[in-house]
Amino acid sequence: MATVFRYAVFPFLQGLEQSELAEGLSCVQSVMAEPDYMDGDCDELIKPKKLINPVKTSRNHQDLHRELLMNQKRGLSPQNKPELQKVMEKRKREQVLKAQKEEQEAHQKRSDLEIELMKRQQKLEQLELEQHKIEEEQENTPEFVKMKSNLRRTKLEVDEQERPT
Repeated sequence: MATVFRYAVFPFLQGLEQSELAEGLSCVQSVMAEPDYMDGDCDELIKPKKLINPVKTSRNHQDLHRELLMNQKRGLSPQNKPELQKVMEKRKREQVLKAQKEEQEAHQKRSDLEIELMKRQQKLEQLELEQHKIEEEQENTPEFVKMKSNLRRTKLEVDEQERPT
């Protein structure tokens, strides 16, 4: 019982029985000095105080902290991220997607037929975009410009019909 840990704490107490061990420990405890500041009697001692954090005592910080706690209790999290953070996250996402796409393309070896089909598909998409832009421009043009172009077209058609005769 003299070894509480893996090594002998009090080697001179080895070989003693339970009752003798208790007497020996009390003897050892009485030898140790107890600190005098534990009594609490002494008013002369300067008791340490916790330092004041100027950030936490500011009114703005307290209001913000209170608001965050209320939002957390309600289950609301601040959705408004700074613009820079949004842009950086978007850029990172785009880079990851681009890397994945390049990886997939590297794994897939395309035949000549697939390459030609891809070229044709791109040409068709470009033509569709151009037609779509032309249609949008026509929709955005004022009515009098459309009428003027129609009049010119009909005048040209009439002139062409009169010439051959």
